[in-house]
Amino acid sequence: MNQLVQLRHTLHQFPEVGFEESQTAQRILEFFRPLQPDQTFENLGGTGLAFIFRGKRPGKRMLFRCELDALPIEDLKESPYQSQIPGKGHLCGHDGHMAIICGLGEKLSQNRPETGEVVLLFQPAEETGDGARAILNDPRFEEIRPDFAFALHNLPGYPLHQIVMRKGTFAAGSTGMTIFLKGKTSHSAHPEAGINPAQTLAQLIKELPELPRTLSHFGLLTLIHSELGSLAFGTSAGKASLSMTLRAFDQKDLDDLIEKVKAKTKAVAEPEGLEVDFGFVEQFAVSVNDPDLYLVVEKAAQNLGLTLTEKPEPFRWSEDFGLFSQVCPSFLFGLGAGENCPQLHEGTYDFPDELIETGVGMFEEILGFVC
Repeated sequence: MNQLVQLRHTLHQFPEVGFEESQTAQRILEFFRPLQPDQTFENLGGTGLAFIFRGKRPGKRMLFRCELDALPIEDLKESPYQSQIPGKGHLCGHDGHMAIICGLGEKLSQNRPETGEVVLLFQPAEETGDGARAILNDPRFEEIRPDFAFALHNLPGYPLHQIVMRKGTFAAGSTGMTIFLKGKTSHSAHPEAGINPAQTLAQLIKELPELPRTLSHFGLLTLIHSELGSLAFGTSAGKASLSMTLRAFDQKDLDDLIEKVKAKTKAVAEPEGLEVDFGFVEQFAVSVNDPDLYLVVEKAAQNLGLTLTEKPEPFRWSEDFGLFSQVCPSFLFGLGAGENCPQLHEGTYDFPDELIETGVGMFEEILGFVC
């Protein structure tokens, strides 16, 4: 484990954000060279990497995925391996996830599976929701398209090493959405000569957060930013924007909520003579766990003597591994990072090194059950 811990510390020192992870990918590539995978894919979906280890006989293809990217947040925890890149830090634990998959690579190098193939995927840009989509859209994805896919995420607030599981939805789908309203500027002494979107903006701010109540299951609309005109006291505003994050536990509910926002906006804005447009960023699919794979992960944890907990409801945060659950049976589970551990995305968060061995053990056990 010492080599994996040192690798994580190095990755922690030199974080890179989405689609800029070239040095991170190079370090991973160098780690895998002596492991002699049967096939290597570079620049997958941008900066991604995939390593294939083939079994002794034909069989199913399993994919284990981790993330390359860090966050554009300052690393505030002082340590010998504190981030050396100002304003960037591995504050979600992706450095630890990479170390776990590297540890699994070591195991596979020493002992190939009996049947099938194992793909170890290092995915870019998870934090923005763009990385999984880039991987799936890469023409070479067909060469690694899995029959089953697995991933884990460390979870502060849960006892160290505890396995957190759910059947069905594990994490919400979400999207960032911005409404753009275009009217007509005029002199502020003659506002009647223009089309000012202020009243429409105010009505939308009041009414849009109520839309999730019309869904059949959980939904959430959180307003995050609004803008009206510019700071010009002689001008009546002619444009406005309103940004929000939409969340749901069911993909259909998320799609329905988007359509409800569009319909409400047009119903309010168009009678006022306003032009309407919509923009989307950071789109995450709902992460759905296959019920049959639940038993596999459960047995893996039991074999390792780890405690299990069933999450009553899905997590409200999102993970772009959800797109893989639309491609094949998939399973995302949590790995407790400590009840008093700082939360993810906090400036003082640091992935616990002792989780590396637990994560490697879980994936190795899962391999034994499926292959």
